[in-house]
Amino acid sequence: MKQDHFPITHTDAEWRAILTPEQYEIMRGHGTERPGSCALLYEKRPGVFSCAACGQPLFESRTKFESGTGWPSFNTPVEGAIETTVDRSFGMARTEVHCSRCGSHLGHVFPDGPPPTGLRYCINGVATNFTPAAGQ
Repeated sequence: MKQDHFPITHTDAEWRAILTPEQYEIMRGHGTERPGSCALLYEKRPGVFSCAACGQPLFESRTKFESGTGWPSFNTPVEGAIETTVDRSFGMARTEVHCSRCGSHLGHVFPDGPPPTGLRYCINGVATNFTPAAGQ
């Protein structure tokens, strides 16, 4: 993925200063957190999940669903918030999801989600921050 077309860019040292070591490994190194390891998997309040690297809103909580996979799953991103690329690691082709503003790796999208989109955006919880809706 070419990094120079994103509105927010940083040097590797700057990303390491901004992100925790786990976030850096996942968001800049295209890693994956252990299933079931992030508290945001269980977040059910109304609100918004945003990119942990740049703060861009990515998913509204009303689009979150329990997929049973161990990662937060959503069926619809905020319009324009994500981009995708083909990920050919691990001997298979998957669709990688990354933030459209900073290019950080978020997870993958699969065609086995619920209506209305039929998509499952399987997102690493540590790649997001949750902001509850006012009054929550």
